[in-house]
Amino acid sequence: MKVVYAIHHFPPRYTGGAELRALRTAGEMQSRGHQVQVVCVERIDSGPQEGVKWEDDRYAGLRVRRLSFNLASAPDRFLWDYDNPWIGDHLYDLLGKIRPDLFHLIGGYLISGRALQVAQALGIPCVVSLTDFWFLCPRTTLWRSDGRLSSLPVDPLSCARCLGEERRRYRLPARLAPALMDFYWRGQTRRLSQLRRRQVYLHQTLNASQAILSPSQFLRNLFIEAGIDAQRIHFMRQGLEFVGQPAEESSKPPATHLRVGYLGQIAEHKGLHVLFEAARRLPGVPLSVHAYGNPSVFPRYTRRLQRLAAIDHRLQIAGPYQRQQVSQVFHRLDVVVVPSLWYENSPNVILEAFAHRTPVIASRLGGMAELVRHGENGLLFAPGDSDDLARQLRRLAEDPALLARLRVNVPPVKVFNEEMDQLETLYAQIVNPVAQERLLKM
Repeated sequence: MKVVYAIHHFPPRYTGGAELRALRTAGEMQSRGHQVQVVCVERIDSGPQEGVKWEDDRYAGLRVRRLSFNLASAPDRFLWDYDNPWIGDHLYDLLGKIRPDLFHLIGGYLISGRALQVAQALGIPCVVSLTDFWFLCPRTTLWRSDGRLSSLPVDPLSCARCLGEERRRYRLPARLAPALMDFYWRGQTRRLSQLRRRQVYLHQTLNASQAILSPSQFLRNLFIEAGIDAQRIHFMRQGLEFVGQPAEESSKPPATHLRVGYLGQIAEHKGLHVLFEAARRLPGVPLSVHAYGNPSVFPRYTRRLQRLAAIDHRLQIAGPYQRQQVSQVFHRLDVVVVPSLWYENSPNVILEAFAHRTPVIASRLGGMAELVRHGENGLLFAPGDSDDLARQLRRLAEDPALLARLRVNVPPVKVFNEEMDQLETLYAQIVNPVAQERLLKM
């Protein structure tokens, strides 16, 4: 089977969760005998005045085509963000030459919906892996610029206000005169029309795919509520691949205090400040907090966290870690906190914690609340509520028996090969027209 994988970015320059997932998936399918081609965006600030430049190379044994273009020179920056004809023209030629059996889009951001449209026009079956809310939300997170969460239906007026208030010139008037600004945004008919076209275009393009993969039931249900065909969206939890020490063999040395960990992006929407503030509300409680992540991406936010840590020695920004060190990190933690302010989908960090027999405290929200069962394998708290999080931390610190019970009830997690078996079976069903007809009737 010939499979083309498309994703916004790819290693070695980019190593986010989606990029590494694409690398592992493409590599595994190639090892199973399939012919694999990866297409990714390398740069959006380098290229000809119009169109794309490209470079072919090999990475980890995979054929990779890296596209670069100058988004600043696009005639319509907003349109190019979700429907990039430069990407479309290039993929039309590439896919026409390769003639793959399947086109698998991971995410959608930067590659744009035009990639799917082109594959569909060429009669190539399409699979889409949902990694976030990009198809529904221009900000990808459904987390608004004013710090609130969006809920369905996401209407163009709400999007216009949210995107506009990313800019300081609109933020202050929105706080001082919300009714007046509501009237203002209702009058921005061109902007509202642009957002409406984005919504309709991506909805139709996604619905024309043969299969849409969702790593959580929460994400699947949300897209169904948004109008995506329920028969096309398949729940497929991601599987974990471990480097080095098998997770089930990990053990933890005893400690005289509660060892709390955070692993992930050091960014405001991830809510690390909520954890720091919660710990500071427990001055007499024996605990430590170690936050693992890259502190250089959002320096302003990092400085905010450093100010909190400066007045409480128990708080530490421990910096990034290598994938092969993940078991060592969990070995030194009693509990992991996932304090995200956005919905999340199926956080790897929760699954990794479970694989290392580590309970999780998480925001009672989205895909986090789907995985963490309060009082059974972890604890939940109200999103953004540092007082509530402090109460959950105090419970664990003062009741070692509770921590032990939660750890015993941590569930097993799916391994990567199991996920790939499911994906390969799905591919075969899609490529076989008779099986595909049965699939849509299930």
